[in-house]
Amino acid sequence: MADKSHHLVVSALSRAVADPGGLPLLGGKAAPALFPATAAGKLAAQRCQDEGYLQVVAASDAARRGRGEAWTISDKGLGYLLDQVSPRQVLEDFVRALEARQAQAAELLDTARRMHQTLDALKARVEQVLPRVPHFSLPERDGDPRPLAALFAAFLKNGNSHIAPGLPGVSGEDPRQAGGYMDRVDAALLGHLERWQGSGASEDCPLPELYRRTAADVPGLTLGVFHDAVRRLHDAEKLYVHPWPGPLYDLPEPSFALLVGHLVAYYASIRR
Repeated sequence: MADKSHHLVVSALSRAVADPGGLPLLGGKAAPALFPATAAGKLAAQRCQDEGYLQVVAASDAARRGRGEAWTISDKGLGYLLDQVSPRQVLEDFVRALEARQAQAAELLDTARRMHQTLDALKARVEQVLPRVPHFSLPERDGDPRPLAALFAAFLKNGNSHIAPGLPGVSGEDPRQAGGYMDRVDAALLGHLERWQGSGASEDCPLPELYRRTAADVPGLTLGVFHDAVRRLHDAEKLYVHPWPGPLYDLPEPSFALLVGHLVAYYASIRR
């Protein structure tokens, strides 16, 4: 029994040293963790806690994983591990983990580049079509840096309700109010963040939850417009965006993740 416990402890510390972001203490085959959720695994986990071989990752990061506390190796645990196994083996674990993270990062960056190319192409098409809309003129700007959402907002503010009857917040309204659609999106989004923070929630608001709450107040809200609103309010320093702390393959609803610079944002909070 002692040999089995020793093997579980060394295996868990080896996994922990290769994942500084932390892992749940106990889990099964479908949920990666440091120890199996068996009687022997629980005893080995308790031993590591009692000996101080493991430490809890920052509370906010652990909560965002949605799986309780996350644990990583402590300095004492690293010293114990190096006494039990060859330092070469520990370095090999590091190398394998680094290669896996590099592959994930490369895949994410490639996806982001393709998304930006698609958005640039769509913006170019919109800029070709908008000047042909009656009563609308696109301001002349060399190298216009405005995002796609700003072009559509300009279109709505021109009062073209007879041209775009299907757009939310335009059909049947006073043309002077058509441009208020984006304002309603911003107000609903910030309002829900205020209420989320005021509710005493233990974590920042996940973007999927924020989208669903905002869409309930602003019928017809698309995910693209929602993402543009989050970026715009972030740039205006009205909200913070926060990264997903775990591996990308653990994202529960990846379509709601937002690339802000080099950050894969998955949470938001109000900025006081």
